[in-house]
Amino acid sequence: MRRSYGVYLQDQIALGENLKLLVGGRYDWVSTDFEGDFNTPGEVITLPTRNDDAFSPRIGLVYQPSENVSLYASYTRSFFSAYGYDNQSSDEDVIFDPTRGTQYEVGVKTDFLARRLSATLAAYHLTKTNVLTPNPDDPDFSIQTGEQRSQGIELDITGEILPGWNVTAAYAYTDAEVTEDNTFPVGNRLPNVPENQASLWTTYEIQAGDLEGLGFGLGLFYVGARQGDLDNSFEMGDYFRTDAALYYRRGRFNAAINMRNLFDIDAAAFAYSRAYIQRTEPFTIVGSISWEF
Repeated sequence: MRRSYGVYLQDQIALGENLKLLVGGRYDWVSTDFEGDFNTPGEVITLPTRNDDAFSPRIGLVYQPSENVSLYASYTRSFFSAYGYDNQSSDEDVIFDPTRGTQYEVGVKTDFLARRLSATLAAYHLTKTNVLTPNPDDPDFSIQTGEQRSQGIELDITGEILPGWNVTAAYAYTDAEVTEDNTFPVGNRLPNVPENQASLWTTYEIQAGDLEGLGFGLGLFYVGARQGDLDNSFEMGDYFRTDAALYYRRGRFNAAINMRNLFDIDAAAFAYSRAYIQRTEPFTIVGSISWEF
């Protein structure tokens, strides 16, 4: 059982006409109790209550050199209480330490076509410690790794290109690896994290005439190859998924048919362990009808 309390304070300060500073912080208190029979069936394990607390600051700076361009930089810390206990401890079973994270990010946001289209390009560096991962010797239990680092770039483009034609596109390059550890080799790729990932979702809605409100949507999603575990003992291949949608909006009436995995591709989507790999969902159709009051 976990009990958590937090206090959060944030303020935005204008340092000039084009410069803004965001300062915030959160203080958390977490109390964790553990009781279970996972070690030996029928033998209940009760561990002493663990109390953790931490301060997590947040600082951001935004500079707007022109009306259509914004530059930003940020620094954040995170705190998360990991639930479970370490059955590999040499002394005695103990509740896991909290996970801590530190992230630096810089980026630029621009507007095009009279602000109908916007693009954001960001670069980040994220470090996490005490991250839970399945125990390679016993997948039913978890262990905490030393330090993991993720860094990369993300590009997002969204907006209305022409009346009724909307588009959202995204690309992410991620370099995620083990940076400190006594169990796994430094440099191993993090599991389930593709190096390259991209998506495109576009919709068009008829703007006038008898068919006004009728819309069509198409989504393309690419997920690159990923490692299946921290040992990097097996790899899941890349895959490409296509979604589609048909909808109608008129007044307060809304109806939609959403089609996921249009071509029914079968690929490894997520690995919990070598023996437990989640596959992509099969071709699925979901319909909905609603009336707004």
